[in-house]
Amino acid sequence: MATRDRAARAAMPRLKENDTQSKRQRTAAGTAPRPPLSTASQNAAAPPPTEAPIEFAGREDVDALLNEKIKGKNKMDYKGRSEQMIEYIKKLRACIKWLLEREDANLAEIGKLNGLIDAADKHHAEIVAQLECKIQESVSMKEELQKQYATLGESLKKVEAEQMECLRSYGDEKEARIAAESSRNELSEELNRVKLEQKRLNDQIKMLQDTNKRLQEYNTSLQQYNCNLQADATKNAETIEKLQKEKNTMVETMNGLKDHSNSLKLQLDMTKSSQNEALKQKNNLLNEVEALRGELQQVRDDRDHKSAEINSLLSDLGAFKELTGKSSTELENVMIRCDLLEETCSNQNEQIKTLQIQLASANEKLKRSNLTTMETMSEYENQKRMLEDLQLRLTEAEQKIVDGEKLRKKLHNTILELKGNIRVFCRVRPLLSNESGAVSYPNNGENIGRGVELMHNTQAYSFAFDKVFDHSASQEDVFTEISQLVQSALDGYKVCIFAYGQTGSGKTHTMMGNPEFNDQKGLIPRSLEQIFETSQSLMSQGWKYKMQASMLEIYNETIRDLLAASRTSIQDGAASKYNIKHDSNGNTQVSDLTIVDVRSINEVSSLLKRAAQSRSVGKTQMNEESSRSHCVFTLRIFGVNEGTDQQVQGVLNLIDLAGSERLNKSGVTGDRLKETQAINKSLSSLSDVIFSIAKKEEHIPFRNSKLTYLLQPCLGGDSKTLMFVNLSPEVSSTSESICSLRFAARVNSCEIGVPRRQTQMRSLSQG
Repeated sequence: MATRDRAARAAMPRLKENDTQSKRQRTAAGTAPRPPLSTASQNAAAPPPTEAPIEFAGREDVDALLNEKIKGKNKMDYKGRSEQMIEYIKKLRACIKWLLEREDANLAEIGKLNGLIDAADKHHAEIVAQLECKIQESVSMKEELQKQYATLGESLKKVEAEQMECLRSYGDEKEARIAAESSRNELSEELNRVKLEQKRLNDQIKMLQDTNKRLQEYNTSLQQYNCNLQADATKNAETIEKLQKEKNTMVETMNGLKDHSNSLKLQLDMTKSSQNEALKQKNNLLNEVEALRGELQQVRDDRDHKSAEINSLLSDLGAFKELTGKSSTELENVMIRCDLLEETCSNQNEQIKTLQIQLASANEKLKRSNLTTMETMSEYENQKRMLEDLQLRLTEAEQKIVDGEKLRKKLHNTILELKGNIRVFCRVRPLLSNESGAVSYPNNGENIGRGVELMHNTQAYSFAFDKVFDHSASQEDVFTEISQLVQSALDGYKVCIFAYGQTGSGKTHTMMGNPEFNDQKGLIPRSLEQIFETSQSLMSQGWKYKMQASMLEIYNETIRDLLAASRTSIQDGAASKYNIKHDSNGNTQVSDLTIVDVRSINEVSSLLKRAAQSRSVGKTQMNEESSRSHCVFTLRIFGVNEGTDQQVQGVLNLIDLAGSERLNKSGVTGDRLKETQAINKSLSSLSDVIFSIAKKEEHIPFRNSKLTYLLQPCLGGDSKTLMFVNLSPEVSSTSESICSLRFAARVNSCEIGVPRRQTQMRSLSQG
């Protein structure tokens, strides 16, 4: 409508100038009556009584009349020529009358249009004033949101401090958890309010765009506002990164706690072993004490026996002295024997003292062993209580990590929704040695990193998208920008990324690249690496994933299975064998398509190599090895959390479209001509679908081609969709590049359904 308005305003000076010239001609002609309009008869001598008026259907009839030549039967046939001249003059008069009537009608219509334009201008001025008030309200709301974001940042810092103190006190951790949950709820409410406000403003933009072209200026201001929201969303992304770092810190803390727990368990085992040795030593000492007591008792018995013998001998000695008076020799012998017995008795007394000392030392050792055993048991109990406390804190930390992961997913999906469901990135390939460029990038203003400009026939064309990658951007730079979108597939969303552009603009390099070299890998291998690495890291949180891959191409409106058993079966497969179906949840299924269970990145890499060898390619004047088909790689992700019983189902579609090209420029014939016609027809159907979605028409022509019908859930459903528009920067391609950029701008303005997370799925055991 804006284009028609500009055309009408541009035509107004010309119409007014024609009006002035017509009035001057009529003034010069005076009041002479206009000649009657009639059709000349073939016989000028006998005109019919009633002449039918001559009618002119349009400019073609007028041009035919002006180009009509007068011919006679011969050079001397003046009568025939005069009759034809009279007939020609009558037609000219009828043409002049028709043009005058048409001019009068045009002048009346111009007057009406001028009145409508003036009324529309007044109405637009009122609307612009209202929108300026709303913009001021939006700015104030933005400032409030920034303050709230700052408050949330402080709250997050407090949460981080409280999480660092989780090892000191359980009570502090509980308060930190309550504060983090309240902050998360406030952030969710604020994001929901921002989302509702953005939706309301977008609805107003659509209504005003249908009214007049001047609201494009307001649309530009709203784009600036969206940029500000995107900046705020970027701040939220930084907050999420901080939470992720915090999560990593918690994981490291948990690992340290686990290591400390293992060391305590080792110390406990060593303590138990030392306790067992102490018990064995105690038992040995008790046995030794019992043996010493037995020996002591035996020595006492021997001493008593010897004392009894001495007493008996002394009594015998007295008896012998009194009664018999034996000789001194016998007496001396008896004395010697007595001395020997006394010496033996003294030796036995010394032995008894030595045994008593040994018994006392053994009792002391036994007491020390008992004290060591009690201390070991008390230390074991303390370590056991400490271990239980650490395990409790570890469980709480793991729960906090799970809660933080849920918050990260929610914030991540909210940020992507704020950025728009269908986002468009532009990537310009580098110039070759024999090419001259016609592409430039704005180096100031709000379109830095988002704008691209082309020069064509001395006229500049400017476009702005969500992100623009110049010729110096690496594969890593491109993937970093879409990595969050790939993460959404693991979170249970349908994600679609496809590349669009003319032949030779670098679509296949962007999507596939060269997997043999790390720095040249495209989006498909890098996305799959991230999917598998992230799924492995989530195993510590109780998540288990199962993944299925399929790959097909659409060649001449025919579906081919690129993972079929052999290349012959791929090329000779019946077109009716593969039917596209969409279920009630918006999931796409192709009947009889090969689906492979994949468990590692190596398995997926081998499948990609196999599919690349089977894909249809050909040589044209624009590209040495051009993709002659649309290639679609699909990865279905089934996830289940054994701890929470939560189940998700995500889909990742990575699509490399065939390149658009002009037949007169590509110079193809035969089969290549048929391929090019099929490619251009499917891309034209894709353009029709995008235009219908942008205009919010009731009927969207998805079934006009296999490509659009396959992409129906991505373009018209609840999928998160991203389009790469690839450009060739050379001067000879500017016309095709402008067409691609206009199509991309139309895609960027489309709105589809709100992305919905898929949690209903069958169990992993059922696949």
